[in-house]
Amino acid sequence: MPDTARPPRHVLILGGTTEARRLAAGLAAGLAREPVVGEPVAGAESVLGRGSAVAPAPVPALRVTSSLAGRVAAPRLPAGEVRIGGFGGPEGLARWLREHAVDALIDATHPFADTISHNAALAAATAHVPLLALRRPGWVPGPGDDWHQVTSLDEAAAALPALGSRIFLTTGRMGLSHFAHLADLWFLVRSVDAPEAPHPPRMEVLLDRGPFTVEGERALLRDHRIDVVVTKDSGAAATAAKLTAAREAGVPVVVVRRPPVPDGVPVAANPDAAVHWLREVFSEADSPDSPDSH
Repeated sequence: MPDTARPPRHVLILGGTTEARRLAAGLAAGLAREPVVGEPVAGAESVLGRGSAVAPAPVPALRVTSSLAGRVAAPRLPAGEVRIGGFGGPEGLARWLREHAVDALIDATHPFADTISHNAALAAATAHVPLLALRRPGWVPGPGDDWHQVTSLDEAAAALPALGSRIFLTTGRMGLSHFAHLADLWFLVRSVDAPEAPHPPRMEVLLDRGPFTVEGERALLRDHRIDVVVTKDSGAAATAAKLTAAREAGVPVVVVRRPPVPDGVPVAANPDAAVHWLREVFSEADSPDSPDSH
């Protein structure tokens, strides 16, 4: 029998993505309640491997806290408790995990937020808190795509002069300094908030937030006479329309590859798989052989 007097399990989600909001909403709505015995869990294979996609023990009541970095002026707030701002590095995050009795940590940040992901790995190891990375799958080129894959924004900037002169830059406002020296190129920069210097001298800013449509992206490429698109491999469906529009128009796309997840951190491809991981983690913690069960 589970201990009904035990306080709710505390899950901290490092958020800011669509997947983070969906996970927080699902957990807050009780999707982690006791499952049907033998019920398959969508996406579980990406976490536990083949043959493991069956929901195990029930998850007790949850307290869900989402942490947002605070880099967007008006963020979309998730369900549950919300905190905004940094932790002060891995030591600060480890201290927060201990002081707030966090039972599981889910890194659902942007695939390119590698600093916080590495901080989360260090903090989780220090505080002895289970950690999961929630990462949507990356984009995959298809027939007709003219992709030029690079490993950094500096490599992306170096590739541009040989590809075109009118650039649609969709890598976010934080990395514009990497393109500031390209005075001979014209940039259309799309971001949620207005960028700050340093940035390319010949630049037009388009403040907008996805999801975007293929029709709208076609018009944008045509009206601004775009001949190169630059994007990070965020993998988001909300921003993938530009790839289809570029393929149709024969426009090359410079794709910055995402950094790897820290070594040893399990990965879930979607919120369903993250829920399954939570069930597994809490079931193991409640087992008679676990130190946490005594």
